[in-house]
Amino acid sequence: MLNVTSMSRPIDWAGLFGRQAPLEVEIGYGNGDYLVRRAKQLPERDFIGLELTWASTKRALRRLAKVSAGNVRLARVDARMAFGRLFRPRTLTRVYSLYPLPWPKDRHARRRLFCTDFLRLVCSRLEDHGQALIVTDHEPLSDWILGQTPGSGFEAERGMIPARFQTKYERKWQDNGQAVFHEISLLKTAHPDVPLEEDADVLTLHLGDFNPDRFDFQGQTGPITVIFKEFLYDPRRRKALVRVLVDEDGLLQHVWIQIEDQGKAWAIGMARESHVLPTAGVKRAVELVYRAAGGD
Repeated sequence: MLNVTSMSRPIDWAGLFGRQAPLEVEIGYGNGDYLVRRAKQLPERDFIGLELTWASTKRALRRLAKVSAGNVRLARVDARMAFGRLFRPRTLTRVYSLYPLPWPKDRHARRRLFCTDFLRLVCSRLEDHGQALIVTDHEPLSDWILGQTPGSGFEAERGMIPARFQTKYERKWQDNGQAVFHEISLLKTAHPDVPLEEDADVLTLHLGDFNPDRFDFQGQTGPITVIFKEFLYDPRRRKALVRVLVDEDGLLQHVWIQIEDQGKAWAIGMARESHVLPTAGVKRAVELVYRAAGGD
């Protein structure tokens, strides 16, 4: 399991695996069924699995431990952040996503992953003539994705296929009577120039005094949205923790920010418990906590 927040980015995958090999990425590996099988079938390739939920991550780790697949690494990280920061351009051989969340309601459209901007990002990280594959049970989602492909650098083809990936959700849809699924095959035909995203310089800010009873957090909405979640204060240790949700155009991070008495001043910055990537939104969250604590 990779802790990408503590690793040098972009990641040196050849150094991590100890060899130079074709690199594949699965977005949303679920229980790890297909990822582990494919890694065992293709030992000459290396595989990265991206997932957000702890439950799926734990199940996939148990599955990996049983088969000892040394050519697989897992990362609990948002796919947009991973492709933007962890992979250099033209370094991936294949990318695939099996049964991604469809977010069918119009008001949730911004949460759908495979928009034009994300497809451009994925395409930029694929080697020339690299391929991506998306499979869904949801026809409206496949229609929507096809509508997003112009200008992405991909040439798209859609087909109807039987169940063949043996994932948990595929079995679920089969049990509900669905026999065919929508497959979108994407071939890279042009290279979009999408540079690596750089970390924001998230500073530790300082206050001369801090009164927890006067802590008053005011969030913000917009391209960067910061929402207050909880505030904890330990009077014995003279330390507070603030949890906020940072939303940067659909990219979500739960961030812990600490306010700690260091003797001469109170320090406000990302908590050691907060395993997040230092984005502009995280920097803004620290500034808002500083203001809520009494800073100018």
